[in-house]
Amino acid sequence: MGLSPKAKADCALIMVALFWGVSYLLMDVSLADVESFNLNALRFLIAFFIAAAFSFPKLRSVNKVTLKYSAVLGALFVLVFIGATYGVMYTSLSNAGFLCCLSVVFTPVLLFFMGRKQEPRVWLVVLLALAGIALLSLDRDLRPALGDLLCIFCAMAYAVLLLVMEKAVRREEVDAYQIGVFQLGFAGAFNLILSLLLEETHLPSDGKTWAAVLFLAVFCTGVAYVIQALAQQYTSATSVGVIFCLEPVFAGVVAYVWADEVLLPRAYLGAVLLILSILLMEVDLEKLFPKRKKC
Repeated sequence: MGLSPKAKADCALIMVALFWGVSYLLMDVSLADVESFNLNALRFLIAFFIAAAFSFPKLRSVNKVTLKYSAVLGALFVLVFIGATYGVMYTSLSNAGFLCCLSVVFTPVLLFFMGRKQEPRVWLVVLLALAGIALLSLDRDLRPALGDLLCIFCAMAYAVLLLVMEKAVRREEVDAYQIGVFQLGFAGAFNLILSLLLEETHLPSDGKTWAAVLFLAVFCTGVAYVIQALAQQYTSATSVGVIFCLEPVFAGVVAYVWADEVLLPRAYLGAVLLILSILLMEVDLEKLFPKRKKC
């Protein structure tokens, strides 16, 4: 018996989480040669042109509504990657991995402020997440590092992006694959403009940086965000987060193995609280622990 569409989407999203877990190390490597907007322009534009080259016939029929949402999502990606890329520069890879995944906690909170009633456990999740953030990111003087704040900003921006994406792909006139590709083009164009205005824009100067940039572009950007756009046809924005909670785990393993990073004991406790908050947000407790019927 074959896998259901939801199961296939879940497997694809696990692969995406792995790519993103590796991406923090690759961003750190790339930023030694190229600046932030420059890196993100290369990353998104390469991804866009490769995706467009392989699927041009599917993109010719794009309509104005799809392009409008693609532009909005592209602008949101700029905000997301300002937080992620600069965050990696000013905090550890492990911290960046854990804090950037908090979009799964911010998403239901944003929905609450938009008027959608949330379950009581949402507020327990928020408290656990806040405790986890504090243990993971506050220094001995109880002050958060700049990089940690930027990564939290990244997570908030990504929560908004998830909600916009969910709204977009559920409209009949929007093609999920097209929006997955064109959002890359808009994000790359916006980053290139900012790079030309604010930085010394140039191509990578050595093979090591090129390898990191190409992996980021092809797998962590092109493949990942197209898969996400397609997968959100079969699941909700909030449900995507239960799989993406694997991202910080992958990021922590990569940071430990390749960057020799070791967290403080309280930071490990903070990481556990963050993962617990994400799982509590996503797991259906009634299905996991069904109530016994009274005889």
